[in-house]
Amino acid sequence: MTVCILGNGLTALTLAKALVNYKINVDVLYSKKNYKINNLRTIGITKNNFDFFQKNITDIEKIVWKLKRIEILSENLKKEKLINFKSNDDQLFSILKNHELYKQLEKDLSKNKFFKSKYYKEINFSLSDKYDLIINCDSFNFITNQYFSNKIVKKYNSTAYITIIKHDKIINDTAVQIFTKKGPLAFLPISNRETSVVYSVYNVNNCKNENIEQILKDKNFKYKIRKIEKINSFELKSLNLRRYYHKNILAFGDLLHKIHPLAGQGFNMTIRDIQVLLKIIKKKIDLGLPLDTSVNSEFQKQIRHKNLIFSKGVDLIHELFSIERIMKNSFLSKSLKTISNYPTINKIFTKIADRGVLF
Repeated sequence: MTVCILGNGLTALTLAKALVNYKINVDVLYSKKNYKINNLRTIGITKNNFDFFQKNITDIEKIVWKLKRIEILSENLKKEKLINFKSNDDQLFSILKNHELYKQLEKDLSKNKFFKSKYYKEINFSLSDKYDLIINCDSFNFITNQYFSNKIVKKYNSTAYITIIKHDKIINDTAVQIFTKKGPLAFLPISNRETSVVYSVYNVNNCKNENIEQILKDKNFKYKIRKIEKINSFELKSLNLRRYYHKNILAFGDLLHKIHPLAGQGFNMTIRDIQVLLKIIKKKIDLGLPLDTSVNSEFQKQIRHKNLIFSKGVDLIHELFSIERIMKNSFLSKSLKTISNYPTINKIFTKIADRGVLF
């Protein structure tokens, strides 16, 4: 029994490692010879997903930076805290560098007898006859264009700027999200001397031409910055795929869903998808059943509505703060601050952020 995974990005290797841990043969087929991962990109992992990663995929203890608090602030309330998530232990959320996780997964898989990686100049539908189950994590192959183009797409008219700032050493265990008048700005610690920054700027009033480095310095109130690394940017949009599979081919990762980075939940959604997929596959194996299109059908049935609800929830948060910015009032910020002071509501917010919707 061999599962085929298309693509060799972070999602593809994470899924491959999860499957080989179940002693399932995995062929990773890729069409890009020299896949490069951005050294400036970071990902956040919730406590629940971190525990799952440790138990079911690989040990990432040495490459994560653990956070004890997450603070949500608004410029409309002079940077007062709207929500203050706290952890009773040493970890509420973790941040790690994409390229470090990628290298670890590559190293782990290279030594695994159940894993094979192959370069294909052209990946097409003929592969469906060679494998019982194909999981497509590649956004740019023929199969994606032919069978997974029907999706709900929303453009935010915003540009995300990402970088890493180097600063004087501090106790750096708190992530900060500021809803500024130009868009959400997140400071995500990755060590006591380095912090990842994601700034989503609305494309109005020629914001693209502004000095992003200067804006980051002006908005920062915590770090004594020594250096700002190269700033990368990309257009922001969300998407949800209408149908998750075609026959024995299952779309996965960013093909299924992309969300606004303001909540740091993109990769967390994918990890939750992996949890659901693994349960379905394990049940099939335990019953002696083949891994075929029924896996795809069951996966879509179990997870699509959850992903859509979660995606729309993140989108709603973005839209509400966008309206507040346009209307130039602080009603939403004040309301959020008031209700988040109730411990029960704060716990609900924390649970949703950690485990997603309906988990």
